Amino acid sequence: MTDQRGGAADESCVMPEGPWTHRFVGANGSRFHVVEAGTGPMVLLLHGFPEYWYAWHEMLPALADAGFRAVAVDLRGYGASDKPPRGYDGYTLAADVAGLIRALGERSATVVGTGAGGLIGWTAASFHPTLVRRLVVLGAPHPLRLRTAIVADPRGQFASATATLKFQLPRYEHMLTRDGAAEVEEMLRRWGGPRWVDGPDFADYARCCRVAMQIPQAAFCALEGYRWAFRSVLRLHGYRFVKLMQKPLVTPTLQLHGALDEASLPRTAQGSGRYVSAPYEWRLLDGVGHFPHVEARDLVLGEILRWAKS
Repeated sequence: MTDQRGGAADESCVMPEGPWTHRFVGANGSRFHVVEAGTGPMVLLLHGFPEYWYAWHEMLPALADAGFRAVAVDLRGYGASDKPPRGYDGYTLAADVAGLIRALGERSATVVGTGAGGLIGWTAASFHPTLVRRLVVLGAPHPLRLRTAIVADPRGQFASATATLKFQLPRYEHMLTRDGAAEVEEMLRRWGGPRWVDGPDFADYARCCRVAMQIPQAAFCALEGYRWAFRSVLRLHGYRFVKLMQKPLVTPTLQLHGALDEASLPRTAQGSGRYVSAPYEWRLLDGVGHFPHVEARDLVLGEILRWAKS
């Protein structure tokens, strides 16, 4: 562990004991830290930025009690998962999800992604439709909606994206981790809804995310996905990515979005359903910011269960 004044954290800091099991799984050429509870149909949980698997620590036992095999993963580069210098492009991150579903012995799964994990969920369902049985997306527009809005909505989504545009700066990861990763807490505070930020659970959750971001190389890896998204706009493989993502999703998709989300604006997320040819539902959550899974946990849990069972 580390204190919040700085210094490197050990990966053991993201492996607390609880009503779950920690294990490591090889998939798509990397080793992933997964945390699971329960038995039954699998629900694979993908965290966002600047979080790690712990984003789902209260969801895991609840999903298990409801008859599901709940699996939360540290995404590539986060927590106790491998931190290779490459592989943060949309293609590889989607292949990580597909590889994890197979490596965990399942033929398909309900995939739930929040924030950056939601963007990966959209992509995984698009590129590997037979493996993603149902999709639940929290706080994440379809990647093509987001890309369009950053250009077409300069006073809205572009302004909201300025914090992540800073990630393009070389070695910005040192800014992210200085002062005990204080910037991580500031992002959670800026993007979260006031009811959660001012509530009793925020400080402890922010502390956990700050410590996890101080694991060696975690900050660099966390920023690489954003850097790829920006650079790919001008590159051929980015053009191919856009063309592939234009194919309508055949996975039933539930999209939940906080009405107060300042990172991905609700008006950016609305309209994502145009990319889904399967059953699709949209729900705007009053009083909720960018982190619905922790801000409105019981409501989100109920919606995940409804969608996974239907």
